[in-house]
Amino acid sequence: MIREPLGAGLNRTWDVDEVVVDTNTAFQHLVIARTAQGLSLFCDDDRQSTEFSQLTYHEALMVPALLLADQVDRVLVIGSSEGVVCQMAVAAGASVVDHIDIDEQAVKLCAEHLPYGYTNDELAAAERGDGAVRVRYIDGWEYIRTTSERYDIVLVDLPDEREEEAQHNRLYGEEFLGMCKALLNPGGVVVTQAGCQTMWRNNTLVRSWQRFHSVFDTVAYYGSDEHEWAYLFGRADKVEDPTALMVERLPKGGYQPETIDELALRGNSIAPYLVRKAL
Repeated sequence: MIREPLGAGLNRTWDVDEVVVDTNTAFQHLVIARTAQGLSLFCDDDRQSTEFSQLTYHEALMVPALLLADQVDRVLVIGSSEGVVCQMAVAAGASVVDHIDIDEQAVKLCAEHLPYGYTNDELAAAERGDGAVRVRYIDGWEYIRTTSERYDIVLVDLPDEREEEAQHNRLYGEEFLGMCKALLNPGGVVVTQAGCQTMWRNNTLVRSWQRFHSVFDTVAYYGSDEHEWAYLFGRADKVEDPTALMVERLPKGGYQPETIDELALRGNSIAPYLVRKAL
C-alpha cells in the first residue's frame, strides 16, 4: 500500500498488487509497482505516471507546446524520466532532443521496467547520442546556466513543487524560468508541469501562474480534463490568441494526439477562477 499526499490532511491510498522496484536513489525514494492502473511509478510517494493514464498526462504536457511553438526542431527536456515526451518530440519532427535528468538510476529503472517511454536499447542509444535523442545525467539548473544551445521548446517535467525545502524547488522559480526563456529560438516555448488545479492543492499552480506572467509576454494554460494536473506555456513574444493558434495548427501537426482534440484545446485553456484571480 502507498499513501500519496494530496494536500493538507488528505492522502490517496494505492493498493499495490506487486512491488517491482523499491529503492532509494541518490535523489529520491522510487517505487515501481503494479496497481489497478497497471505498472506505476512513484517518487517520494507521489504518483508520477501509470500505464493506464500516462498518455493523457504526457500529451497534455507536450501537445500544446508542439502547437504553440513556431517550429519543432530542437527540444530540451528537463526531468521526465520515462522519456515519453522525448519520443513525442521526435514524432513531431524534432531533429535534436536533449534530455537532461539528474537521476540516472531513475531513468534506467523506468526504461527497464515501464512498458511506456524508453526501452533499454533506446535509452542506451540516447546515452551514446546515437539518434535524435541525447540523454545526459546532470543537474538541470547547471545545464541551463552553462549551455550555449538554443531550443524551440524547453520542457520542464518534475515532481510537484514542495511546500518544504526540496532540491527541485528552484527549478520552478522565476529565475529559472528566465534562464529557460533565454535559451529560446524566436517563436519558442517554455512549458512546465505547473501543479494541480483543485482548490485544495493549487498552491503550486497559483505560484507558477504568477511567475509565468512575470517572465513571459504570452502565457497559455492547459488543464487536463481527465487528469488532475495543469500545465503552463510561455512565449517571449506576444501572441494575441494562443488557443486559436493551437487549434489552427492541430490538424497539420507532426504529432497527432490520441487524447486531445479541438474541443479539448478550447475547453481546457481557461485557468480556474482562483488561479486567474491571483494575478
